[in-house]
Amino acid sequence: MLPNVVADNVASSCPPSAPARKRWYRVLYIQVLIAIVIGVLLGWLMPDLGQSMKPLGDGFIKLVKMIIAPVIFLTVVTGIAGMSNLGAVGRIAGKAMVYFLCWSTLALVVGLIIANVVQPGAGMHIDPASLDASQVSGYVKKAHDATITAFILNIIPETLVSPLTTGNVLQVLFVAILFGISISLAGEHGRPVLNFLEALSTPVFKAVGMLMRAAPVGAFGAMAYTIGAYGIQSISNLAILVATFYLTSLFFVLVILGAVARYNGFSILKLIRLIKDELLLVLGTSSSESALPALMQKMQRAGCAKPVVGLVVPMGYSFNLDGTNIYMTLAALFIAQALNIELSLGHQLMLLLVAMLSSKGAAGVTGAGFITLAATLTVLPGLPVEGMVLVLGVDRFMSECRSLTNFTGNAVAAIVVSRWDKQLDQQRLHAVLDNPALLDQPEVIDEPANTPVLLDDPKPMVNPA
Repeated sequence: MLPNVVADNVASSCPPSAPARKRWYRVLYIQVLIAIVIGVLLGWLMPDLGQSMKPLGDGFIKLVKMIIAPVIFLTVVTGIAGMSNLGAVGRIAGKAMVYFLCWSTLALVVGLIIANVVQPGAGMHIDPASLDASQVSGYVKKAHDATITAFILNIIPETLVSPLTTGNVLQVLFVAILFGISISLAGEHGRPVLNFLEALSTPVFKAVGMLMRAAPVGAFGAMAYTIGAYGIQSISNLAILVATFYLTSLFFVLVILGAVARYNGFSILKLIRLIKDELLLVLGTSSSESALPALMQKMQRAGCAKPVVGLVVPMGYSFNLDGTNIYMTLAALFIAQALNIELSLGHQLMLLLVAMLSSKGAAGVTGAGFITLAATLTVLPGLPVEGMVLVLGVDRFMSECRSLTNFTGNAVAAIVVSRWDKQLDQQRLHAVLDNPALLDQPEVIDEPANTPVLLDDPKPMVNPA
């Protein structure tokens, strides 16, 4: 049994009385859902007008990107500076990387297996000479520039403050870890700085809440543009590939990540219900980055420790892209099948190894999956990169599914790594998963979980690899 003090603390953090229910039209996820439907209808019925809505979606994503760097910086710095054991920083990062490597590689394998079983490109018999490589030349150039060495060097910013203006997630994370450790090592001299940053966190997260109110407008604009520019009918040309990708991603989330969640003591369906607002926002904008600040805040309120959330979620946006990985191997084999190119087992294993490397530098933004696919095809012998033209028309529609899968995978990772590192308040997590309305209560919002894990009888967490 938990001690009375801890039980009282959990009870105060998640009081049993639920807040007054909001009117349905004031609930954010319903507003976003309605906006998506209206956007689809506008783009379908009035394509030109739908395309003109593009600035609404772009403007909202710019607003969110504006706040991403401060959110990551403040969360990581205050989390690390408040830790008594700085060795825990490396421990958390190491465990997160092991988790990412395990499940992102499994996502690549799942895409490879499904492509061999379903064979969505079989029977198309397309002549490679008939493909117009100019349509994908821009992606190929970006892929050539995205070498592993360039990616690693790009983590180091030009100056200490430049990541806060450029918005590079890994650069922000690098500077935040360095600054957080420095404050901790400074002892009492660093205390005033830490107090200031902790006080600054409150208005910054209030700003996140304000910006999220504009989510329906952003989702409407992005969806209206997508349907207006590309047309629903463009999906039908490659319906088998699109359907295979969506069903494979759904299988990965519900079955594979569901099993991971179940082993770690929570339900994947309840987690999806908890983050449904953010998932609909990701669906509407085709960018998992648009919901990054909200995810970090929600995971922290739900019982994950601040240092773990601050490290795992931003790192996951470059290293834990399950949806992108499924897409890469599935699309690569689709192109080979459509061009009547036989890939041996050795070639497929090479594809897997190349994809493992090229996927690690992708950021969780629109188009990253297509660039990493180009990077993979340019290295793989015998498979022309011009084949990307075949999936270019429907890539935008698969981008939504990539982002949704990536986002869900990072939410699961935050909980699992928190539990693995014994920094998960399980009682709070289950209370919030059972009743997401608890997050609307001031006690939960104002007192995010920073305490060690609270378990009655913790199981030893095995290495997920």
